[in-house]
Amino acid sequence: MSSTELPGVRSTTELSSQVGAVRVAEGERLRTVALPGLELAVRSRPPLSAGLPPALFVHGLGGSSQNWSDLMARLAGTVDGEALDLPGFGWSPPPADRDYSVTAFARAVIRHLDAAGRGPVHLFGNSLGGAVSTRVAAVRPDLVRTLTLVSPALPELRVQRSAVPTALLAVPGVAALFNRLTQGLSAEQRTRGVTELCYGDPSRVTPEGFRNAVEEMERRMALPYFWEAMTRSSRGIVDAYTLGGQHGLWRQAQRVLAPSLLVYGGRDQLVSYRMAHKAAAAYRGSRLLCVPEAGHVAMMEYPEVVATAFRELLNDTGTGESDRNTEDGRG
Repeated sequence: MSSTELPGVRSTTELSSQVGAVRVAEGERLRTVALPGLELAVRSRPPLSAGLPPALFVHGLGGSSQNWSDLMARLAGTVDGEALDLPGFGWSPPPADRDYSVTAFARAVIRHLDAAGRGPVHLFGNSLGGAVSTRVAAVRPDLVRTLTLVSPALPELRVQRSAVPTALLAVPGVAALFNRLTQGLSAEQRTRGVTELCYGDPSRVTPEGFRNAVEEMERRMALPYFWEAMTRSSRGIVDAYTLGGQHGLWRQAQRVLAPSLLVYGGRDQLVSYRMAHKAAAAYRGSRLLCVPEAGHVAMMEYPEVVATAFRELLNDTGTGESDRNTEDGRG
């Protein structure tokens, strides 16, 4: 139920909503989308050719749109990709109503897609973003062309021991306790801990990527709403896990109509590898990719493997054509 900030980044740009420089990978752009009560930072990479179908990438708890930079670069010849920062994360400020529930995040994704008129999109989600994307695909199938989930945060009866601290953030008062207990840790120590938790093989992180992640950790820890966003989002995941009936995440997974690709890491310490086959059975007609050496963020560790599997999904299901191309007679 967590993610991390470790992509290689080079150039910088400014956003008016926060102080400081935000990093963007070479060839990326970052803009702010203003909606009533909501401001979203949206990262994009211009497609290599015109008319490619749109895609949207949704990060996990504690992550940001940067988590998708490597995968977006590899898919620039396949989709017109955008990745957003969920409210309260990355460079998006907190939502005006301070609602960090999975439903609120799904509503933010839907509002962005409706306002931009980009749907239906190839929708990607990691961890918390996987739960959010599942809810979007279930309630607004018209907005989703395909669904690709990397270690989606779905309810488990036996939560992995290494995921317990994240879940405990949902308990009132625990975030303040964590903050006090970890005050002596440097940004480098915190970043190293996140890397060891999220990566199957932390040595895959480049020295440059690690330095940039430390810098980003320092920036985010200084934000006045950092712990609020983490705490309330953790509570939102726990609440989503306890919902039953038609609002339960497993029930909504069964309602997804879009062709789905599920990606699980064999070394994932946060979402159990044993959930892969249960998920494959829930998402009708889905295909399953297991990456034995990957941890919680396979799209960052093995972006080329995930990109290849996604292209195969498009080829096999015939969902790679842009609707505009088809309408114009070019598909």
